[in-house]
Amino acid sequence: MSIIIDKRTRATLFRTRLRDAMTVKQATQSGLARAIGVDRSTVSQLLTDEGARLPNAQVVAQCAAQLGVSADWLLGLTDKPELAADLVAAAMEVTKAPRALVDEQIFTWHQEAAGYKIRHVPAGLPDMFKLPEVLQWEYGPSLGRSTDQAIGASEDRLRWMREARSDYEIALPMDELASFAAGSGYYTGVPADLRAAQLDHIATLHDDLYPTLRLHLFDARKLYSAPVTVFGPLLAVIYLGQNYLAFRDTERVQMITKHFDRLVREARITPRDLANYIQTLQTDVL
Repeated sequence: MSIIIDKRTRATLFRTRLRDAMTVKQATQSGLARAIGVDRSTVSQLLTDEGARLPNAQVVAQCAAQLGVSADWLLGLTDKPELAADLVAAAMEVTKAPRALVDEQIFTWHQEAAGYKIRHVPAGLPDMFKLPEVLQWEYGPSLGRSTDQAIGASEDRLRWMREARSDYEIALPMDELASFAAGSGYYTGVPADLRAAQLDHIATLHDDLYPTLRLHLFDARKLYSAPVTVFGPLLAVIYLGQNYLAFRDTERVQMITKHFDRLVREARITPRDLANYIQTLQTDVL
């Protein structure tokens, strides 16, 4: 909520913050005047005028740019002196997303968020649901001979994730599971008996771990979601394919959390209905 400040108070705050910023930058009145293209007397007036008038927007913006602070901070509209770009840079990081089962970065984030609810929209079927044979089929072409070793390490990490006292809430497009059942699209080539076993495994695992693990299926024709993971209140990560875009500022974490909560709220298949839905999908396994 914005706090209303009268003109005189705001003008006083501007003078104080301008003086403080100049001190931090070791800027003189003459130097600042030259940098922003005004007379030295103008800067002197900005610092000493006891009236309620504020300088025009151009002068405020130029002062802010030269002193490395935000115009909003100079004017008392925020208590954060950092520039918007610096705030975003500090709150966001881009990391590599290797073709792996549970890579080091993801595992580190899970460890950091142990005990918090994990909200997850996967890029496909969730790895923590997959049978080793499905992982072999999926990752074999990219991992080659190291696939078995990677699956072993992945199973250890997935076991840790399941035992980390975190609730896992997963939202998945309905057509992803239907495509897997039919062996179409991305899942073309997965043998029918393996698809049937995998569907049974999802139903059984979900039943065993419910309610600490909940899978919701939403209609992608009505709602869209990029692959995202929200690690409690700490972090929200968007999966771009070759990179993760990670946000740590409260505003963006809450925004992505609300997006996920809408997927859950409007899900066509709820966790309680999942077993029955999977049973109907078994008829599509050829």
